[in-house]
Amino acid sequence: MRPLATFRALLALLLCLGAVSGLAGERTVLTGVVVGVVDGDTADVRLDSGMIRVRFHAIDAPESGQPHGKAAKAALADLIYGRTVAVEPYEQDRYDRLVARIWLEELDVNAEMIRTGNAWTYRKYADDPAYCSYEKAARDLKRGLWRLPPGQRVAPWEWRQRKTRTSFTDYGMEDVAGCVAALGQ
Repeated sequence: MRPLATFRALLALLLCLGAVSGLAGERTVLTGVVVGVVDGDTADVRLDSGMIRVRFHAIDAPESGQPHGKAAKAALADLIYGRTVAVEPYEQDRYDRLVARIWLEELDVNAEMIRTGNAWTYRKYADDPAYCSYEKAARDLKRGLWRLPPGQRVAPWEWRQRKTRTSFTDYGMEDVAGCVAALGQ
């Protein structure tokens, strides 16, 4: 079996097991060492079974070409590079990355990236309203990307569409209720 096919089969099994164990209040968790940080919301993790690329669930960090993109990557690297983490799978994305929540002991790394102002709550995919509160607190405290002028803090999901967009949303004044209302949209 080819490596990608093996990965897909393993992922399908893990997600199935996670759904079953989720009924009992538990989720499947994989343990591995972070051996690479791609950007502020993607890392390479070495499991006992091999390497996986993990896209962090429910957050979106600035792209490398965006203002604060390199700083977000550095913040994630400082937090998890070389460390043993728990990977809580959600799904596989169209780029064959495992979409997951990452835990460093008891710390939700995905949430920490939002708390420190190094990522946005990815409203389209987020399912935890607390992430909206973390983002609002980071904005209020002007942490990370929230120190930038409004024109430089474009949400990554809008920045990726910059060739087709003429304006961008200023999330700087959004309240928690507005963020929560946008979850899953």
